[in-house]
Amino acid sequence: MEIVLLTALGVGGATVVGALLGFAFKTVSHRFSDIVLAFAAGVMLAAAVLGLILPSLEYGGSGGLPVTVIGIFCGAFGLNLMDRAVPHLHHLAGVDQEGHPARTEQLDKVLLFVMAIAIHNLPEGIAAGVGFGTGNTGEALTIAGGIALQNIPEGMVIIAPMLAAGMSRGRTFAVALATGMIEVVGTLLGYFAVSLSAAVLPFALAFAGGTMLYVISDEMIPETHAHGCERGATYSLLGGFCLMLAMTHWLG
Repeated sequence: MEIVLLTALGVGGATVVGALLGFAFKTVSHRFSDIVLAFAAGVMLAAAVLGLILPSLEYGGSGGLPVTVIGIFCGAFGLNLMDRAVPHLHHLAGVDQEGHPARTEQLDKVLLFVMAIAIHNLPEGIAAGVGFGTGNTGEALTIAGGIALQNIPEGMVIIAPMLAAGMSRGRTFAVALATGMIEVVGTLLGYFAVSLSAAVLPFALAFAGGTMLYVISDEMIPETHAHGCERGATYSLLGGFCLMLAMTHWLG
C-alpha cells in the first residue's frame, strides 16, 4: 500500500513539478512542448496496450475478448462524455484569442479550465491505480511513469493562461496543486476498486486503457501536430513507445 500511495503522490506531483518549471521559464516554446508531449504520448500508448489492454485479455481467459473490447469503448465513451461537458482547454484558457476580455470572463474561463484539467487527470490516475491492482508492480510503475511524464509538460503549459486571466502567482500554484491531487485521488480509487473485486479486473484494465487511448488520440497527438513540428513529434512518439517497449521487455 505504501508504494501505491508514494506513486500516487508522484503522479500527481509531476503536474506540480511542471507548474514550477512553468513559473521558471514563463513561456514554453511550441516545439519543445510538442516534442515532450509526443514522447509522453508514445510512452502512454505502449503502457495502455502492453500494461492494460493485453493483461485484460490474459485475466479474462477464453471469454476475455468481448469484455476487453467493451471495456475499451466504455472507457473512451465515458471520457468523451466528460470531454463534451467541458470545452477544450485552449479555448477555455483564451490562448488563441486576441485582445483582453473582461475580468469576469477571464475568471469564468479559468474556473472551466481547472474543471477540464481535473476531468482529464482523474481517469489517468485511475489507470495508474488499476495497474497496481493487478499485483504486477513493474507494469504498474511503468504505467504510472508514463502518466507522470505526460503531466510535466501539461503542468508547464497551464501556468501562463491562468496568470493571464489575472490570478496571483500563489493562487495559480494552488490551482496547479489541486489538479495534481485529483490524480492522486484517481490512483487510489483505481487501486481500491480493483483490489476489492478481482472479478472486475479485466473490464477495469480495459476501461483504463480506453481512457488513455482516447486522451492520446483526441488531445495529445492533435496538439503535437498543430504547430508545424509534425515530423519531430512523430519520431518522438515512436521513441517513447520503443522506450516503454524495452522497459517492459527488460522487466519481464
